Amino acid sequence: MGWLGLDDTDSLGGGCTTEVLHQLVKSLPANVNAGQPRLVRLWPFAQRRTRGNAAVAIELKTDNEQELLHFLDQHWTSQIEPLGGEIQSSHHSDREQFPSDPGMVWYSKPEPFAAFYRNGLRREIHLEELPPATKSWGGNGRIGASLAVHWPADIKTYEAIAWRLKSCEGPRRLDQDAMQIIDEMEETFLCRDHRLGTSMLAPRGNSPVLFGIRAWTKSGAEKALQMLVDGPDTESTSGSMIFETNQATDDHLDDAFEVEVTGVDVIKGGHTRIRSDSNHYIAFRESGDIARLAQHLRTGDIVECKGLEAPDETIHIEGLRIRAIVPDRSRPSCTECNKAMTSMGNNQGLRCKKCGRTMEDAWEESWRNLPLGVWIQPPASSRRHLSKPLKATEAIQNNL
Repeated sequence: MGWLGLDDTDSLGGGCTTEVLHQLVKSLPANVNAGQPRLVRLWPFAQRRTRGNAAVAIELKTDNEQELLHFLDQHWTSQIEPLGGEIQSSHHSDREQFPSDPGMVWYSKPEPFAAFYRNGLRREIHLEELPPATKSWGGNGRIGASLAVHWPADIKTYEAIAWRLKSCEGPRRLDQDAMQIIDEMEETFLCRDHRLGTSMLAPRGNSPVLFGIRAWTKSGAEKALQMLVDGPDTESTSGSMIFETNQATDDHLDDAFEVEVTGVDVIKGGHTRIRSDSNHYIAFRESGDIARLAQHLRTGDIVECKGLEAPDETIHIEGLRIRAIVPDRSRPSCTECNKAMTSMGNNQGLRCKKCGRTMEDAWEESWRNLPLGVWIQPPASSRRHLSKPLKATEAIQNNL
């Protein structure tokens, strides 16, 4: 037995590594048994990342490893290697594009390598850093493929993915009643962006994926998959698989950063930068309430931020919580004419400009109406795949 990893067979313009794995599994020799497939999301800033920034892996069991490796050689040459070199632009992204560079790895006896996996969520990984594989094929895709194999899966969720028939084109057809029931299931999550009233089950753009249903439990994923496939208005599929995933686990994050605000700037594009003595924290406009709340922060406020460090060393905020705020301060009003008093100079007291009344120097404080102690996340459609929803309960997180 061993683990096979695969990555980098698609581009922003189309393709899907999950379908490539699905086709490989369908073609396996009869004496090879496929185990649990996995879908592993990786560092979102990787220079050569693909559209979904995920790699796949699967456990394969056989009594004849050499025969399996011979099959993998042939399948690689005929089905996967030709996918290399694809580069397609996409109106959904303006980032630099690279040709797809498929990679495949086989580990006969892999040991979960937690440190290697964690590095793959936090920084660029290079080919020379990969744990030696029993056999490998291809190029840069070997990086994601190796990371998927070495994911320790300490915390996991599931995603049910179904693919379209090649004859199906145009808008995806999914049964609306089934989608509504699935969205309301306790076992599923991130099925709909309730802020926008839009479904998140069907991907955008050119992809062979018909839908993907994220679930806390494998049984929940299986139930939801069957319900949507059987829906009378759902188009026919070419197949489906249940993937074990690191989605919604917060595996990419360490402890929250505690930040004393030294300044706030609204920058180009409507994004907000929170400055501190140690770092800058960016709340993108798409983060919704996070960006709006950040604009109300002031020097001296204390907040907690969750997020990843980007290549420019700023922290991109994925969660924000206010711990303490400085109050509003204003000069007291004149007791005679109810006009605000003004300072006469340092340690010289206050004077009313209207009636001339004077008094000792003083301030009045009032508390700002901001939510204290409450974590805020981006809306569902703007959240990273790895981010754990706030409403996740401990029992569901542990797949109980």
